[in-house]
Amino acid sequence: MNIGAPWPDAKTAWRRVVKIQTKLHQWTTKDPGRQFDDLWNLVCDSAILVEAWHRVRSSRGARTAGVDGEIAHYVTAVRGEQAFLSELRDQLKTRRFQPLPVRQVTIPKPGSTKRRRLGIATVRDRVVQAALKLVLEPIFEADFQPCSYGFRPERRAQDAIAEIHYFTSRSYEWIVEGDIKACFDEISHSALLDRMRARIGDKRVLALVKAFLKSGVLTEDGQLQETSTGAPQGGILSPLLSNVALSILDDHFAAAWRAMGKSYQREQRRRKGLANYRLVRYADDWVAMVAGTRADAEHLRGLQLSEEKTKIAHIDQGFDFLGMHIQRHQQRGSTKRFVYTYPSRTALAAVKAKVRDATRRSTNQTLAILLHRLNFVLRGWTNYHRHGAAAKTFSFLSAFTWRRVWCWLCHKYPKTGMGILRRRHTRNWWPEQGEVRLFNPATVAITRYRFRGAAIPSPWATTTKAMT
Repeated sequence: MNIGAPWPDAKTAWRRVVKIQTKLHQWTTKDPGRQFDDLWNLVCDSAILVEAWHRVRSSRGARTAGVDGEIAHYVTAVRGEQAFLSELRDQLKTRRFQPLPVRQVTIPKPGSTKRRRLGIATVRDRVVQAALKLVLEPIFEADFQPCSYGFRPERRAQDAIAEIHYFTSRSYEWIVEGDIKACFDEISHSALLDRMRARIGDKRVLALVKAFLKSGVLTEDGQLQETSTGAPQGGILSPLLSNVALSILDDHFAAAWRAMGKSYQREQRRRKGLANYRLVRYADDWVAMVAGTRADAEHLRGLQLSEEKTKIAHIDQGFDFLGMHIQRHQQRGSTKRFVYTYPSRTALAAVKAKVRDATRRSTNQTLAILLHRLNFVLRGWTNYHRHGAAAKTFSFLSAFTWRRVWCWLCHKYPKTGMGILRRRHTRNWWPEQGEVRLFNPATVAITRYRFRGAAIPSPWATTTKAMT
């Protein structure tokens, strides 16, 4: 392989990848029974590898090393990008590529005392996984059901919450809420590969996917463990593989939904005492909404679930899902009842903990640095929750953050009077330094998120749209 051969630049590679993905998606959509027998050349394609490398290099994990100790900057500065990609492509084309074990780390689980295991692959393995995802995702996206929202292009958590709001506002009052127990850890490799074979006939691609699944784990204490089930949580390819595995749940509920007929037929079922139900899934978290009785909701329990996160609730009681609390109650000043979505108490506690952590750090940092850190947290949290009834929560968070910053200033300058602190570090009592001003959550406008449902467009619907 001539490592000096020209490789496409990032923009040219992206345009070519979009065209390839668009064709794959359209072919899959037009022929539901089509099986792709020659995808290996696409995985090894120079444009695919360049785009895969660009995504790995620009990701947040680019500065994290796998078991080989290399990070993306080392590849750029020492090995050279073209030499690295040429060697990787040569290994793929000659079938000499073998993934290395992932480096396992544990991180705290949000809202829990438990810890979550993450698998960090090497840079070379991440590039190949990204290349596989670029080729496989448009194929499987054509088969995924509209009720699934997690780790899919053009879909987000707000879409799942909007669908729940839509149906619970229309007599789907009983909620079965839970998650698939240890989803990433307990995926059956054989069952997953069987589902992939329905679309992927190229044995080389399937063998590469299997190699990643079986690559093993290097634990924090230096022990090498085999992986007989599951997919490494945190891997680039793992979300797609988990959606492929869990799509069997979506297919079951989608088939049942179609069997219930159109809206007038579902009304007839209710008059006969039969229940209607609808599933919304985000990764391994799901909600089944039931138009019926509690007994009908209990009848749906049939999966191996995480007991501490599984419950049946009435919409008047409310429940938490994806950081939001969803509940129906009477509108203030009216006799009408509506379904509302609020930031959950757990989500509010989590952002408060981040604000506390930032303002507990050493006072050696400048106020501008502190405000930058807080603004990053506050903007992200409020943008996520701004589609619910969150005005009072935002006002509370604004006051809470102001108090924490003011206490931080008092600790940083213990001998300075309040008047001097106010003149030096605030404008109209609001903290700022130079051009950096504390973000005020109370100023975020509340906007209703429109339910899109099955109308969410695919990024590869047409070549024209994809290339604009």
